[in-house]
Order: sequence, then C-alpha cells, then structure tokens
Amino acid sequence: MIYFVTGTDTDVGKTLVSTALLKASQGLTLGLKPIAAGCEPTPQGLRNADALSLQGASRMSLAYEQLNPIALAPPIAPHIAATQAGEVLSVARLEDWLTPMLPQLAQCDLCLVEGAGGWRLPLNEQETLPDWVKLHDWPVILVVGMKLGCLNHALLTLEAIQADGLTLAGWVANRVDPDMAYYQENLETLRQRMPAPLLAEIPHLTKTATLAPAVATLRPAAQSLSGKGKGRQG
Repeated sequence: MIYFVTGTDTDVGKTLVSTALLKASQGLTLGLKPIAAGCEPTPQGLRNADALSLQGASRMSLAYEQLNPIALAPPIAPHIAATQAGEVLSVARLEDWLTPMLPQLAQCDLCLVEGAGGWRLPLNEQETLPDWVKLHDWPVILVVGMKLGCLNHALLTLEAIQADGLTLAGWVANRVDPDMAYYQENLETLRQRMPAPLLAEIPHLTKTATLAPAVATLRPAAQSLSGKGKGRQG
C-alpha cells in the first residue's frame, strides 16, 4: 500500500510516473513529497510543482504542508539548499512529520512517497534519505530514465537498494530521450537483469503533453500495486 518512488537520476520522470499511477488507481490514493527543492514563492508560501502535481492526483485530501513538509527554494541538492536556508534535514525530522499521519496512510489503497533526485540522497553529513526509508521497509519503485548511460545508472541503483536491504517492487522505463539508439536492446538488457517486473514503458512525452498515455500504460500496474505494498506502518 505504501511505496517509495526513486529514480536513476534527477529529471527522469519520478513525478510523471507517480502522478500517473495515482490517477490510474481506482482506490483511495495519496502522493507525498517529503523533501522538495526548487520551490517557488506564492502568497501561501513556498510551493513545488512536483508536489502540487501529486496533490492534484491524490484522492485523499491533505493540506499542502502535510504532503510537502520540507520546501526549499534553491533548485540544488536539498541538503545544500537546507543549509543555505538555515534548516536541518534529518531522519528524525522526517519521522516527526510522518508519525502522526500513519493512521491516514494506512487507509490508502495506494500511497506513493516520492524521493528527491536519485537513491543516495544526502540529508546531512551522516544520514541519507534511504536511512529513513529503511525504517519503514517500504518496497521501492524505480523509474529508469531511458537514455544513454541508463544501464549503469539502473544497475548501480538496484545494487544500492538491495545493499540497503530493501525490495524492488517494480521498475518503469521512461523514454526521456526519444532518439535513444538501440532502445529495445537496452530495455531487454534491463529486463534480463532486474529482479522485479517491468511495470510499464512510458513513451516520450513533451512537457506540454497530456498525461493520458502514461495513465493508460500504468493502469494495470496501479491496480496490481494497490493494497500490496504496506511495508511497516510505524
């Protein structure tokens, strides 16, 4: 029921996939973005486009601050942005935010907790974001940005997920480069090496394109994931 969504890099389509999965599910859904950099000032405070996308696709209604508790303005690595803003990122801070919401999350058929950047995201000098994910044993959905170099990025990310003792629930191939050479051969290489199902292939979508193709492609995955990935609730 609760999954952690990560990617092979920044800008590989984590939010696109998460938003499409939430829209494709027929159940009670919720998307969370605990840490977001590159937020824009608004009369209501800092807001992040990715977090707003998740909020708009969620069927469970939460205030923005509940789904994106750490909103940082500079579009840089979050731990650096936090330092500039005089804030501290830590596992304890994330736990303080999450713990009161666990009863609500338990009601969801599908809850997606979207990371920032790639897998090994630093929080501070000692901790990384996976240190927090491990506390809850959430299954991981990996978004692979299909472009030159994706095999190395995907397999190294897989190794890191497994080294942290977590389970890869599935992966999504997102065609970020429409002109990628030997796309099918690269996809088949990943199929052979990934110990989890390919949930969907997302065609290349421009920034102005509708999400409809991604939603349709991910609908079977959304139904199969709903209610299956609870992890630890506390």
